[in-house]
Amino acid sequence: MKKTLYLLLAIAFIAGCRPVKKVQNIEQVVAKKDSSETVIVNPEKEKVDSFSIVKSIISNLANSRINFTTFSGKIKIDYQGKDAGDQATAYIRVRKDSVIWISLTGALGIEGYRLLINKDSVKMMNKLQKVIQYKTIAYLQELTEVPFDFYSLQDLIVGNPVFVDSNIVSYKANDNELLVLMVGNVFKHLISLETNQDFRVAHSKLDDLDAMRNRTCDITYENYEQAGNFYFSTKRRVTVSEKSKFDVDVEFKNYLFDKPQDYPFSIPKNYKRK
Repeated sequence: MKKTLYLLLAIAFIAGCRPVKKVQNIEQVVAKKDSSETVIVNPEKEKVDSFSIVKSIISNLANSRINFTTFSGKIKIDYQGKDAGDQATAYIRVRKDSVIWISLTGALGIEGYRLLINKDSVKMMNKLQKVIQYKTIAYLQELTEVPFDFYSLQDLIVGNPVFVDSNIVSYKANDNELLVLMVGNVFKHLISLETNQDFRVAHSKLDDLDAMRNRTCDITYENYEQAGNFYFSTKRRVTVSEKSKFDVDVEFKNYLFDKPQDYPFSIPKNYKRK
């Protein structure tokens, strides 16, 4: 079940973390990108221009968010772990701030799992074993050890950046890219924005502030397509490392925003509750 949920959550993102590093070490990663200057934001010695740029970064991130009423998509998922790989197709429907519906089928096209997620609960139907499970939303956090809520999950699915914090500690800009390092309560987040493409997210990397954890996650967003007034990433690659490493390639074969849809979840009488 854990692997199955990882596949589902990796449709957009799995928050990964690796052993905590000092901010300066991550800034060295930023510095390797090019020769332009890295600006360290110091609240006690703040320059007007730096403060203005930080406010602009936050504003541009907010403006680039996808605003929607409903979303649906068919997603091809390729999973490669340490010992084996897997493929699946996920069908996802979202009604913003209300419900997330997911159907997962295997390589032969047989539906194996169906999930119905709302703000405080999760219903999981194992159609192969004819089992139904009822959990709180906290169950997904416990299972994957990722501190997200319903709202974070819906952002993950449509490709909105998550764990974006206003505490920006450094940034680095060149002609086409802006690298921003922000530190929140849970993660250090190094995010790469394409400045010549309306501040689209190109890459995201998160580090856990908890030094006891040993996870890392890199997410790459590619193949943006225009969908109304915004752009949507149709290909994403997620690499997660902890005790072992796995890669997930995600491709949206089709998707729709703001169209009427339903969320079927009828439970057969012969299903057992687990």
